[in-house]
Amino acid sequence: MGDAVGTADQQPPEVVVARLRPHARVLFWPSVALIAICAGAGWLSGLVEAGWQRWAVLGAAALLALLLWAVPLLVWLGRHTVITTRRLIVRRGFFVRTRQELLHSRGYDLTVRRNAAQSLFRSGDVLVGTGLDRPVVLWDVPSADLVQATLHDLMEAASEPLARRRPVERPEPWGDDRGWTERPGR
Repeated sequence: MGDAVGTADQQPPEVVVARLRPHARVLFWPSVALIAICAGAGWLSGLVEAGWQRWAVLGAAALLALLLWAVPLLVWLGRHTVITTRRLIVRRGFFVRTRQELLHSRGYDLTVRRNAAQSLFRSGDVLVGTGLDRPVVLWDVPSADLVQATLHDLMEAASEPLARRRPVERPEPWGDDRGWTERPGR
């Protein structure tokens, strides 16, 4: 019998609702650049005759591929958002990581912002206003409207148990017509 009372007071376990990254279309131009670099390096290495010139072409191609393809890929991989039933976790960075957590029970404002390219792919920036100086921004999230609706539902579900636990305020029996200095029983 004691177990039934103990389990009723416990919260359900935290469940991952979604794992998000920015929309993958940001990797389109870096991928085109990688293909062009590989094609150009193959063509140029066939034109030069000296061995050191071939190595110079391949070295320059490798450096360009690192700058134009690998760096954008690492930046894209470094942004990660996890939505659970209790909180929103935003991670940024690859070598230096930043992690922010927002509890759904605290409540926050949600805004979806889109540019023309994001509208074509139904993605967008979800701005999470926490009441602090700057909002937390989920950059270029796929299905931004669905993410916003899910976060609204999770905030509403998180606020219901808090509302049930709050004590009900009872009005004073003497009413509000008395002044601050007047006490009951005088």
